Amino acid sequence: MTEARTARWLDDGQQQSWRALLMGTTLLLDRLDDDLRRHFDISLTEYEILVRLSERDGRQMRMAQLADATAHSRSRVTHTVARMEKAGLVERATSPEDGRGIVCSMTEHGYALLTKVAPTHVNGVRDHLVDLVSDEDFAALGRVMNAVSDHLVAGHPEMEMR
Repeated sequence: MTEARTARWLDDGQQQSWRALLMGTTLLLDRLDDDLRRHFDISLTEYEILVRLSERDGRQMRMAQLADATAHSRSRVTHTVARMEKAGLVERATSPEDGRGIVCSMTEHGYALLTKVAPTHVNGVRDHLVDLVSDEDFAALGRVMNAVSDHLVAGHPEMEMR
């Protein structure tokens, strides 16, 4: 049984910053997802999977690594990849290395879609985040979120965040 901890309440400034983070993150991710769905019929999660695959040798990754790299559950990635496979964006096969794991590979169609979609996504990230703040503030945001990610990944050492 876990011992109950006494709450260290946030002060007014911390509460305001926390709520701004929640609101801003939700609105930003919703807008980026909506832009991709409206223009290309692809979700932000599907886009991120294509990006992760494009960055790997042979444009392929084990499904477990793909789930870890996108910080999504394995079941969510499996369902998303199944939809992407039906659309001809990716293919799955048994790992040639050990025959046990499943490898997800980006198809030429998937790569062509990624190159078509990327400018819309990058422009959205710039328009709705990067270009709204100073370089110093954006770098600070990166440092903060890296610290959060490092802390949370350390609590789950089986994850491979690449």
